[in-house]
Amino acid sequence: MGHNDFSPRPLVIAASRGVVIENLTMSVLSFLLGALAGAAGPLYFLFNQRQQLLLSQSRQEERVRQIQDGAEERVRSLEREAELRDQGARLRLKAELEREYDERQKEVAQQKRRLDKREEVLDRKIEQLDKRDAELDRRLTQVDKDREAVTQEAARYGELKEAAARRLEEVAAMTMADARAQLIDEIREDARRESARQLKQIEEETRRTLKKRSGEIIATAIQRYAGEYVAENTVAVVALPNDDMKGRIIGREGRNIRAREAATGCDLIIDDTPEAVVVSGFDPVRRQVARRTIEELVTDGRIHPARIEEVVRKMRKAINNEIREAGEQAVFDLGIHGAHPEIIRLLGTLKVRTSYTQNVLHHSIEVAYFAGAMAEELGLDGQIARRCGLLHDIGKAVDHETPGSHAVIGGQLAKKFKENGIVSNAIWSHHFDIEPTSVYGPLTNAADALSAARPGARRENVETYIKRLENLERICSDFQGVEKAYAIQAGREVRVIVGSDRVNDEGSMLLAKEIAGRVESEMTYPGQIKITVIREIRTTEIAH
Repeated sequence: MGHNDFSPRPLVIAASRGVVIENLTMSVLSFLLGALAGAAGPLYFLFNQRQQLLLSQSRQEERVRQIQDGAEERVRSLEREAELRDQGARLRLKAELEREYDERQKEVAQQKRRLDKREEVLDRKIEQLDKRDAELDRRLTQVDKDREAVTQEAARYGELKEAAARRLEEVAAMTMADARAQLIDEIREDARRESARQLKQIEEETRRTLKKRSGEIIATAIQRYAGEYVAENTVAVVALPNDDMKGRIIGREGRNIRAREAATGCDLIIDDTPEAVVVSGFDPVRRQVARRTIEELVTDGRIHPARIEEVVRKMRKAINNEIREAGEQAVFDLGIHGAHPEIIRLLGTLKVRTSYTQNVLHHSIEVAYFAGAMAEELGLDGQIARRCGLLHDIGKAVDHETPGSHAVIGGQLAKKFKENGIVSNAIWSHHFDIEPTSVYGPLTNAADALSAARPGARRENVETYIKRLENLERICSDFQGVEKAYAIQAGREVRVIVGSDRVNDEGSMLLAKEIAGRVESEMTYPGQIKITVIREIRTTEIAH
């Protein structure tokens, strides 16, 4: 607190005002005394009043002095208190600063100790690095010396090698290139013989272990399937009760036959065949509609364009229902769930399609049963295997409309209708158009071959059969060392006779594998073909 807060100036001003008042009073009194000189009583009274006023003024001045002294004492007391408070605050601040300074000094001391330790560590590391640099320089120097020595030795070795090579060429009477080629040929022949020998051992071991197991699996799959061996084929020939019905089918000026062909999209061939007409059309469903239409019209007897169109609509609806029901029955019998409705419809369409005279839907069901049975024997998922087998030929339902292999088309359809990736790959790869990504692809292929190769499953005409056998014998005869080749067992086996002086035992094994690979790549055939290579030595002597 400063001195101005308790200054005695107001008291001094008050005292000055009292003096002014006193002077004023004295002037007034003098005026009054002059004016009232004759009035004694009033004069005494005024004098008495003046004396009291002076006494009062004296007292006021004394009180002013006392107040001023008290105020000055109060100011001095407050100054002493303020000084004491400031001194205490300075002492506390000094103590805090000293304490903070001590703490900072401790932290600085700790940092200094840590820095000292780090400096010691760095000094040691620098010393170690200096030693390593010295050792590295020493080693580099030694390496340079060793490199020079190696270079000298390499040059000396090269000279010795050239001298030895020249000497060997002189002794062997052949150049280095000729010797290298001869050595490579010998090594290649030795490797070929050794690989053939090992291949023979591996095949014998594999054959012993797998032949029995595969036979059991296939036999189990076949005996568990109780389907019919003879399936109904799609027939394009319609029997008539008599030849007079042909005229009614043709109609006046051919109007009936034109109406029928326009409504069904199939051609109707009427020739000299007794009591029969032939339906021709690339679409099996349309062909079936046309056949059923003719049968219905012949049975009903009413044959005219309006009736033909009515029966065609009726038959088309009936066949579409049968197709859908056939597809639903197939997936129901095999316990396959969640199939897309379009997939089921395409399955039913296979009922009116044939392959080598084998009904495709019945064939697909057989493949599904075989694949499921073999998968369960192998510890795989039979449900997935049956699905792959049932849908493996789904592409044949539309392959007459879409270009490409039915396996590729089927795989694309399965992918389009959200089938499992394993199923679509098995369909796509069952004829090896792409590489299979799971075991279900080869399994589907094996089941397909089982269904197609069983007795009576498929038929082929004589020309195609003879051409296939000739092609098989030609492929086998193209190999070096083959003397004769005979196709037997209706083309299921081919026996290849090789010259004993041109092919050894190991070479005959390799020859059989090479022939099998070429047959697989160049020929199309149902089932499997067994390649048998025969190498024998015959000695003949004549007794006289």
